[in-house]
Amino acid sequence: MPTAHSVPRRRQAGKAEAADTATQRVYQGIYQAIIEHRLAPGARLREEELAESFSVSRTVVRQALQRLAADQIIVLQHNRGAQVPHPDLAHAAHVFDARRVVECDIARRLAGKLSAAQVSELNGLVQAEAAAHARNDAATAIRLSGRFHQALAELAGNPVFIDLIDELLPTTSLLIALYQRGDRPGCVTHRHQELIAALTVGTPAQAAAEMRRHLTELEKSLVGGQGGTTLRDVFAPYREASETSAPEGDARTASGGSTGT
Repeated sequence: MPTAHSVPRRRQAGKAEAADTATQRVYQGIYQAIIEHRLAPGARLREEELAESFSVSRTVVRQALQRLAADQIIVLQHNRGAQVPHPDLAHAAHVFDARRVVECDIARRLAGKLSAAQVSELNGLVQAEAAAHARNDAATAIRLSGRFHQALAELAGNPVFIDLIDELLPTTSLLIALYQRGDRPGCVTHRHQELIAALTVGTPAQAAAEMRRHLTELEKSLVGGQGGTTLRDVFAPYREASETSAPEGDARTASGGSTGT
């Protein structure tokens, strides 16, 4: 028989779980919007707009923004609120240096060790990316390109590598949005195909060299231009989804005020 305190505790646990789920949904939504160039470098992330877009409370939004800032995906400034970073071109050298160190080692470790199922998974991502390019669906192509690199990190089995790639991908995306020529795709599909070939039949040194070539080519494409979008309607799919399902009901009722937005 439940005690006088057991039911409230279960309810509290349920609320905490719902809030955490909502926070993760907002985190992932903003992360993906940066990866897919739907948020412009330098864009302000206003709590009120985000709360409306995701149908959650401002408290949930604030928690997600704090997690994103802790992971260095966005910046939080006192009395100015949250903002998508605006990296300068000089920062690209540091980003790609880090990616070459991590991802060339990932390629070296995976060379000749992928199972048929793993190769099939990687080929599926490349094919989906190519299909997205063919239908001019840039956001999906960018997301799948990033997912390809994440998948390689996951296959390497080192959780620190995964965290590093997850941190570096949004910055790479922002650099591409700001500085890549309009006629150059972010991550060329055929390079991913060549990477799979090197991982499958090449030596560890050849696989690492192919990854280095791929990342260096991407870095060299950052020569100028401006990209990005505004915050308005970036998260429209979340508003539409909230009309049909509202799993964060408890989280939406949480109270919270503004912190400089």
